[in-house]
Amino acid sequence: MTPQSQAEAAPRKREVLESVTIRFAGDSGDGVQITGTQFTNTSAIFGNDLSTFPDFPAEIRAPAGTLPGVSGFQIQFSAKEIHTPGDQPDVLVAFNPAALAVNIKDLAPNSVLIVNTDSFGEVDLKKAGCATNPLEDGSLSAFQVFKIPIADLTIKALEPVPISHKDKERCKNFFALGVLYWLYNRPMEPTLKWFQDKFKKKPELVEANSLALKAGYAYADAAELFRSQYEVPPAKYAPGRYRNVMGNEALAMGLVAASKLSGLPLFYGSYPITPASDILHELSRHKNFGVITFQAEDEIAAVTSAIGASYAGAIGVTGTSGPGVALKGEAINLAVMVELPLVICDIQRGGPSTGLPTKTEQADLLQALFGRNSESPVCVLAPATPGDCFDIAIQAVRIATKYMVPVFILSDGYLANGAEPWKLPKLADLPKIEVKFQTSPEHFAPYLRDEVTLARPWALPGTPGLEHRIGGIEKSHIYGNVSYDPDNHDFMCRIRAAKIQRIVQEVPDLQVSGDEDAKILMVGWGSPYGSITAAVEEARRRGIKVAQIHLRHLNPFPANLGAILKRYPRVLVPELNLGQLLMVLRAKFLVDARGLNKVQGKPFKVSELVEAIEQEAKTLQGNGSPK
Repeated sequence: MTPQSQAEAAPRKREVLESVTIRFAGDSGDGVQITGTQFTNTSAIFGNDLSTFPDFPAEIRAPAGTLPGVSGFQIQFSAKEIHTPGDQPDVLVAFNPAALAVNIKDLAPNSVLIVNTDSFGEVDLKKAGCATNPLEDGSLSAFQVFKIPIADLTIKALEPVPISHKDKERCKNFFALGVLYWLYNRPMEPTLKWFQDKFKKKPELVEANSLALKAGYAYADAAELFRSQYEVPPAKYAPGRYRNVMGNEALAMGLVAASKLSGLPLFYGSYPITPASDILHELSRHKNFGVITFQAEDEIAAVTSAIGASYAGAIGVTGTSGPGVALKGEAINLAVMVELPLVICDIQRGGPSTGLPTKTEQADLLQALFGRNSESPVCVLAPATPGDCFDIAIQAVRIATKYMVPVFILSDGYLANGAEPWKLPKLADLPKIEVKFQTSPEHFAPYLRDEVTLARPWALPGTPGLEHRIGGIEKSHIYGNVSYDPDNHDFMCRIRAAKIQRIVQEVPDLQVSGDEDAKILMVGWGSPYGSITAAVEEARRRGIKVAQIHLRHLNPFPANLGAILKRYPRVLVPELNLGQLLMVLRAKFLVDARGLNKVQGKPFKVSELVEAIEQEAKTLQGNGSPK
């Protein structure tokens, strides 16, 4: 008896699960991202903890039904705290053969596979490079396969609606969503309300999508394909108000919050680039907060306009990804030389060159630290989760304006497009950003520095008595006149570097989590935080003593980092690059750290890191050391 016939024969029951991972996959035109987002929002309203991983194709218009055009959206939702979107999907919804071919290798035996049989014709199979039909050749025998003619059933359900046949077929994603809502006991009301808001000017589309969703739900209930209906109870959260948030969205909101906390207008100059463009889109919606957005003609214009805004007394911010950072390099050097506040949001992606523009990577760290000519020190911060992007944005603005320096924010595609429940902060809990403009000409000099921060005065152009020069040619200490004196240049290079190091005053000491007597330390930065945390928790459950630290401040490092590293015989550094933080740690602290590196455009699986920890523990045992 096949898995499907077993499912049909067995009586249905209600099962309670702790967590579930679902992946939707299909063409870009199949509405995969919208489907996943609606399931995410509904699960967030239901009260589950969750983490998502949207996976976009790089081609804007890849041929329909082909492997390069496959779009995916994975969500793990849970009754407990989770840190990742899951290693493997428990359920795969495949809208066509290409989606099945790309994703089938990630399915574990006995996983649920829901297939849209209407897209498995001869032409569809040929486009996906399938020599035989996987629904008929026995290659899916290890899975619970549910064959549903999703497109045909959707079109039949929408017969009364006066829209085209093509538009009816486009609603098939919501039919599939209805099936999943029934299977996991999700309410339809949030999505039905979303239809009302999204298509309020097109009532026929409200009706069509609503009917498709309800038809999928009713079909799953009536067809008795599934032997069980599942329930994932709400997670337990600390009291407060929560919303679902994506990384780029949180970053934009953090910049707006920093503007209000400082009392300064926010200027965002950017040239569209994946995966940073959503920051520009989000900020453009907030003109009511005094936000000014500028879509520049190129990357150089974007960053120089932000520098000009800072010179005029605004919070100057620019956003891009790695290729754009390369083009912005000379202008960032200018901000270093003239010592003006500037925030650079680098939403990293796979490279080099155009590389993997819709995939994630962490390979811009050395570029942010050293990727400019001469001695050009900047502050570098990195958020750990989508929600953390909000806090990092505020901190970046605070540091940039207090120390008069450029500050990099190193996010990436995984954080930018991923989502998680986020507790809304109370305004009273957000500390003000104190900004001091020079207003008096008495004792004014453009490079007369604050004794604590080494910051030069922020003197706005047009202020009487505060006339001064700025520019890329080296300036004399204190007075800012053009200077070619070698000793002065040496002094100014050193004091600009010392100013960055003074920022350590703003950096809290690292807190080590895990076993106090651990011999293995996991050191991470940026988006692998969730995978590392989950792996450390799992390894400890298996009896391995391991500890963890995570760096949000990459220049300067926290003051106690070196002391922590020297306490552990084994230091593992997981990165989505070929060992960039590893190189810096080994050079700066002379520790024999080992890299765990991955550059596949995908985040770490928890299982990959657990395996590495176990291997390290075995090596320690082999050397006569305890776990």
